[in-house]
Amino acid sequence: MDKDEIDLQRIPPEAPWGPRTDSAFHGVELLPEDLGEALNKTAMRVNEKYSSLPAEEKGIHIINIRAIEDIGYIQRESTLLNSLCQDPDANCKHGLYFRDGKRKVDYILVYHYKKSSVSKTLTKRIHHNDSSARSIKQDHQLPGKGGHLAMGESETHMDYHEDDKRFRREEYEGNLMEAGLELERDEDTKIHGVGFVKIHAPWNVLCREAEFLKLKMPTKKVYQINQAHGLLKKINSVIQKITEPIQPKVAEHKPETVKRLSYPFSREKQHLFDLSDKESFFDSKTRSTIVYEILKRTTCTKAKYSMGTGEGRKTETTLLNKRWKCGKYGITSLLANGVYSAAYPLHDGDYEGENVELNDRKLLCEEWASYGVFYKYQPIDLVRKYFGEKIGLYFAWLGVYTQMLIPASIVGVIVFLYGCATVDENIPSMEMCDERNNITMCPLCDNTCSYWKMSSSCATARASHLFDNPATVFFSVFMALWAATFMEHWKRKQMRLNYRWDLTGFEEEEEAVKAHPRAEYEAKVLEKSLRKEYIHKKTDKEKLTWKDRFPAYFTNFVGIIFMIGLTFAIVFGVIIYRISTAAALALSSTPSGRSSVRVTVTATAVIINLVVIIILDEVYGCIARWLTQIEVPKTDKSFEERLIFKAFLLKFVNAYTPIFYVAFFKGRFVGRPGDYVYIFHSFRMEECAPGGCLMELCIQLSIIMLGKQLIQNNLFEIGIPKMKKLIRYIKLKRQRSLDHEEHMKKKQRYEVDYNLEPFAGLTPEYMEMIIQFGFVTLFVASFPLAPLFALLNNIIEIRLDAKKFVTELRRPVAVRAKDIGIWYNILRGVGKLAVIINAFVISFTSDFIPRLVYLYMYSENGTMHGFVNHTLSSFNVSDFQGGTAPNDPMELGYKVQICRYKDYREPPWSENKYEISKDFWAVLAARLAFVIVFQNLVMFMSDFVDWIIPDIPKDISQQIHKEKVLMVEVFMKEEQGKLQMLETWKDKDMKKGENCNNHSPKLSRSQSGSMSSCHSYHIDV
Repeated sequence: MDKDEIDLQRIPPEAPWGPRTDSAFHGVELLPEDLGEALNKTAMRVNEKYSSLPAEEKGIHIINIRAIEDIGYIQRESTLLNSLCQDPDANCKHGLYFRDGKRKVDYILVYHYKKSSVSKTLTKRIHHNDSSARSIKQDHQLPGKGGHLAMGESETHMDYHEDDKRFRREEYEGNLMEAGLELERDEDTKIHGVGFVKIHAPWNVLCREAEFLKLKMPTKKVYQINQAHGLLKKINSVIQKITEPIQPKVAEHKPETVKRLSYPFSREKQHLFDLSDKESFFDSKTRSTIVYEILKRTTCTKAKYSMGTGEGRKTETTLLNKRWKCGKYGITSLLANGVYSAAYPLHDGDYEGENVELNDRKLLCEEWASYGVFYKYQPIDLVRKYFGEKIGLYFAWLGVYTQMLIPASIVGVIVFLYGCATVDENIPSMEMCDERNNITMCPLCDNTCSYWKMSSSCATARASHLFDNPATVFFSVFMALWAATFMEHWKRKQMRLNYRWDLTGFEEEEEAVKAHPRAEYEAKVLEKSLRKEYIHKKTDKEKLTWKDRFPAYFTNFVGIIFMIGLTFAIVFGVIIYRISTAAALALSSTPSGRSSVRVTVTATAVIINLVVIIILDEVYGCIARWLTQIEVPKTDKSFEERLIFKAFLLKFVNAYTPIFYVAFFKGRFVGRPGDYVYIFHSFRMEECAPGGCLMELCIQLSIIMLGKQLIQNNLFEIGIPKMKKLIRYIKLKRQRSLDHEEHMKKKQRYEVDYNLEPFAGLTPEYMEMIIQFGFVTLFVASFPLAPLFALLNNIIEIRLDAKKFVTELRRPVAVRAKDIGIWYNILRGVGKLAVIINAFVISFTSDFIPRLVYLYMYSENGTMHGFVNHTLSSFNVSDFQGGTAPNDPMELGYKVQICRYKDYREPPWSENKYEISKDFWAVLAARLAFVIVFQNLVMFMSDFVDWIIPDIPKDISQQIHKEKVLMVEVFMKEEQGKLQMLETWKDKDMKKGENCNNHSPKLSRSQSGSMSSCHSYHIDV
């Protein structure tokens, strides 16, 4: 026998220390040289929840370990193995399998423990076999008794809260084993003070839970998928050949001609399913989902901890027992309370390296999460297979959205090029640039500003035509129809995925039935029940009512109003900055400084807005989460929907308020020369450039959109995870320097995954794309290139998110979903709002309507000649009020008597001078009429597109119907087979009965017995 191994003795049930009790082994330390004596002197207890073996099997193996916390056995093959080999071998495949190399790790629980500084934590292993002869070999030779005493002292002084966490872990893990799961513990890892519990779900547990969850699994029945015929088939084959270079090289992406019939798994109907390979029948995604459902359902209900002696400890123990005696702690509660620090399924293996075996993760990294394959389609089926339906639907939606941006980008570029091509033919801008017109404009501010020539704003007028031309109206209509078509196309794509992923019979109600209350909700209910119990001595089951939540609702209302008010205040502050900066630059002594006032003010103000938006986005995200948490929603789904609503509302207001100001409020309340409107009696309201506010709106929209995409979406998503990874690496390097022996060990798969970032949900990803969708649709009339920039961003975004999911995040638990949830309703709402906003942008922000009014009502020759003069009103400089006239009236070199300003007002020689003219009301009526007509026409066209395109493709509806018919045929054949078997048995029974009746009527006792046996045969069958 090896010197590092000892013979293990089997403790008989009638051991001198008595029968099993309801506790566990704690603090038992046995050394090789004193093993026999220790077995006779040490009082040990075994938790009864682990004692489910028959009486003849109730023997316990004692291992030479430093501390035995919990030893026990349960039925079948469930085991709690409290160590992994220190030197990983090929059997466990670096943590993907249990120590035996056969059972796959389906889930990992992580906890923190206090590791002794005197000696390293020693591992313990308990194996349970069905055979009568059990033997276990110890991995290490233990130190002498000195180390044992030091360890005992450290345990004596251990914090009782840590002890309580350990007891709750023991109880919870015991309950998991009673549920049929198999566990193996590893505390001998490279990560200091962190232990891992590996979980494996055996076949019978997988079958049971798959039946409970109604998981659709493929049956043996295979049927032919309807294929296109004739011309359509030739077109499809041509398209396939053309798109072959951009298809990912994965098996799941190849077009299939046959499909397996799927049916909710049932243990009674296992013969319907192809169980030839049980190891791969349930894939890793399904196995982790099943284990997670068990983890959520399994509870930890007892407070078994005794905190020693002393009045203070007894009092705390009583309070804790009272608090926990009626609480149920699933995995969510245990994670929230710090009993476990993390819980996650494992990745399939490494994704980089020369000798790495090919797995789904590596395949996804090569064919999906790489910038080199940006031009290829996504392997959505493989994404779903690895991450689940919910994440698969997100990337499918993102792919459809990106594809639909291609035609929108092409049309937007054409509209922009049309503006570039016709800028020299635009009569209004030509008139503004013509110096021969000699139009003298009124001062833009009092005292400090002087008169100026309209021709000085020629560049702004020409640039405005690039985005303010008749083609932008067409583009607005096109984008409204594009949004409706995109929504319908996604619904059809979603139905195809539901059919392909066997989600056609899946309903959200099934998930609602299985919805587990959140840990915070259970804690709140428990607190309420304890309070009522203390007052009224009642123990009825409680739930949170609107009265309990009223303070949280009131806080939410006040908080959201305050945040929206804060956003408006910041925008108002930026407006003050623009006005004051413009006034300061107007005092510049250099002509170049005065000429570049508008450009300087606009650019700096937009950059300030961008920085504020990015900062407030992060702040509002945290505030929205906090406001949702104090509401204490019952389920995770309810929590997610409320969080999405609050975050979207706050971020929508934050992102679009500056743009709304420029589009609809700037230049509307400026007054007139001599009677300007002031803020705080010192700052004059700013006005638009002579060419209109559309150009400034375009600048504002483009900088905010591009800045958010570049800084917030890409740099933050790349930079922050890299920084966190670097910090974790530095911390681990410091720990490794303290423990050289642990540094030499190779990391297991669960250790590597533990160092990855936890999955935080899809809300940030969807929110980013929804805000971008708003930029693309809401103000597209002012920025036709928005779809192009969104397309370029999304091409990078898909691969960036893919790389993050595959390489930088822990593998999330697969969640079944048949749609994208509340995000679809938000998209529809943004699409409807876009129609209204674009109608107002075209009507009130651009000069499209004033041009039409002039062309059809005031033009003498049916052209746009004279339009600029028509939009300008006249002002007599003698009507300046005291202190408002310019300080240098002769700056232009001549004395000015009449100056012009952009507005529809009566001239100074009119009876009602400077009053609103009739032309203003005519233009306003035309603008409102256009809004009504445009909105209703586009809404009607969008609804028509929605109606004419069916939500479910015809071929998919046919396939779904075909599946139902085939399933009925399968069951009919099965029933017919059963009836034939019964009839065969009846015939055999009748023949035996006839043989018995042919005997003599004087039946002997033996004959009667044989006769009864004939009839008993039928009963047995």
